[in-house]
Amino acid sequence: MSRHFVALAAGIVAVTVPSGALLAGTLSVPNASFESPVTPFVSTQIDAWQKAPKPAWYDEGGGFFWDQLAGLFKNTPAGSADHIENCDGAQAIWLFAVPEVALFQDYDSVDWNDPSPSHAFDARFEVGKSYRLTVGVIGTGGNMLEGVPLKLGLYYRDADGDPAIVASTTVTNSAAVFPNRNHFVDFAVAVPTVQAGDAWAGQHIGVRFLSTVGAAMQGGFWDLDNVRLAASSPPTLSGPAVAGGQFQFTLQSEPGLAFDILTTSDPAAPVTEWTRLTTVTNATGNALVTDTNALAAGRFYTARQLP
Repeated sequence: MSRHFVALAAGIVAVTVPSGALLAGTLSVPNASFESPVTPFVSTQIDAWQKAPKPAWYDEGGGFFWDQLAGLFKNTPAGSADHIENCDGAQAIWLFAVPEVALFQDYDSVDWNDPSPSHAFDARFEVGKSYRLTVGVIGTGGNMLEGVPLKLGLYYRDADGDPAIVASTTVTNSAAVFPNRNHFVDFAVAVPTVQAGDAWAGQHIGVRFLSTVGAAMQGGFWDLDNVRLAASSPPTLSGPAVAGGQFQFTLQSEPGLAFDILTTSDPAAPVTEWTRLTTVTNATGNALVTDTNALAAGRFYTARQLP
C-alpha cells in the first residue's frame, strides 16, 4: 500500500493511504449506448464504432456476410416477451459468437460512414488515475452454448498501430449468469493507478469487445449496451492547519463515501494498529476533519474507506 507524506507545522504530519476510495469522473465515449444511427428494427451500421476486418478463413457463403455479425437493434416495446427492461435508451447492439468478431473504438478508429478518424474519442491513460470500463451484457442468444467467452478490454495502440491490451474481463456464457434475455448484466474492466513508467501512460484509451470463442463452440450471439468509462484519483488529505492546540485538514474523495480517520505517532506501524480518530461521511466530496488533541510530537493521519 503506497503512502504519500506531507510535512506540516509543529511537527505534525498528515499521511494519505489510498484504500479503494476514489475521486471519479465520467469520460465521454461517443455513441456509448448505440443510439446512432436510429433504426426502426435492425442495422449493421454503427456510428463511432469500428468492426474487426474479415479474417481470411471466414467463408461468407455460409449464410452471413462478415459485416452482418455485429450491428444494432431497436428494443421491443415494454410488455413484449423479448423486451429488455434496463436497455439504456432505445437501442443496443448484437455481436455474434464467432471467432474474431469484434467492435472497438479509439482515437484513430473509423466507422462505416467515415473513412478517416474523427478523433472524437480523445481520452488518455493519465498518470495517477485508475480506470473502470462497465458494459451491460446479455448472453444465451441464438442457443449459444454454455461456456462461450466474450472479452471486454481496454487497450492502447502500440508503435505499430496494433491494439495492446491494458486490462480485460472475460464474460462466460451460462444460464446461471444470464437467467433470461430481458435484463443486461453489468461487467467491468479495471485498470489500476497508471504509473509514469507504464507503457500505456499518456496513450489514448481504446475500448474493445472481442468474441474469443473457438470454432468448435461458435454460434449464437451476445447483446451489449450502455458503455461507461470512468477515471478516478485516490483520496487525499489536504489544507492542513494548526491553531489553538487543534489540527484540521480536508478529506477529498468521491462524494457519499464514508471513512475512518486513523492516527498514529509511528507511521511504520501497520494500519491495523493505528487509532481511530473519527468516522466521516464525505457527503459533498470535501469534509473538514479536526483533531482536538493534536500533540507537539509527530502525528500521522490516514483515511480508510468503509464498506
